[in-house]
Amino acid sequence: MKTVCIEKRGALGGTCLNIGCIPSKALLNAVANYRAAKHSFPKLGIKCSGLSYDLNQIMKQKQEAVTGLTKGVEILFRKYKVDYVKGTASFLSKDALNIKLNEGGQEKIQAKKMLIATGSDVSPLPGEPLKIDEKVVVSSTGALSLKEVPKKMIVIGAGVIGMELGSVYQGLGADVTVVEFQNQIMPFADGEVSKHMLKYFKKEGFNFLTGHKVVGGSVGERSAKVVVEDAKSGKKQELEADIVLVATGRKPYTEGLHADKAGVKLDSHGRVDVNKELMVFSFINN
Repeated sequence: MKTVCIEKRGALGGTCLNIGCIPSKALLNAVANYRAAKHSFPKLGIKCSGLSYDLNQIMKQKQEAVTGLTKGVEILFRKYKVDYVKGTASFLSKDALNIKLNEGGQEKIQAKKMLIATGSDVSPLPGEPLKIDEKVVVSSTGALSLKEVPKKMIVIGAGVIGMELGSVYQGLGADVTVVEFQNQIMPFADGEVSKHMLKYFKKEGFNFLTGHKVVGGSVGERSAKVVVEDAKSGKKQELEADIVLVATGRKPYTEGLHADKAGVKLDSHGRVDVNKELMVFSFINN
């Protein structure tokens, strides 16, 4: 079967390799080693005088890890003769795509079988009381490439993404406050796991405001103010930080796909409507 992959980013591997799991783990690994040298090595009799970190080098090794893996996928594509087109695809019909090429121009491709794997995008705050500018108010993507460690950081959302990236900068010296609407951190985890993680993170120096929602705020050139409200009492308070990380989840990236032209139905959240076998309903009997 002749196969072609259309990818607009210009680097293969999707969210995970480029702006997700891999870069975040590369940062966490660097910080874990720094913290070990700072806190654990002396207990082993290993002295590290004048210990410091170089954020530019930390970011460089992170990018080297990303590039190495994405280039590895390209090598696999060539090995197994998968064509790679850099551009943005949209459906013309159930068996035809129009591709807006990254280098300019357009191309049309026809195929008997189509696999939709467009991934996800950052979810903004409901009502957008604070808009992501990737400078002061950042998404997970922006947080992976900060130019300096903030003195104070507010993380909105205590899920895996927020706690991972909060851990990176807290480990490098930032004062981190986490705001979570649910009454527990990592709300989709088992209750016992959440309880133990809260205990661990508090011991590390994190500050938490669970059961709070963001209702407003303002953004300056180098800092932001965030107004949070206690979901039970309605009491409001204002927080200030150099960087605000919005980590309230991700949403399906299907905008501009023109799925309807292929007879593909999307639900109210933009997700592709499928059955238990992940088959698109409108094509099951075709």
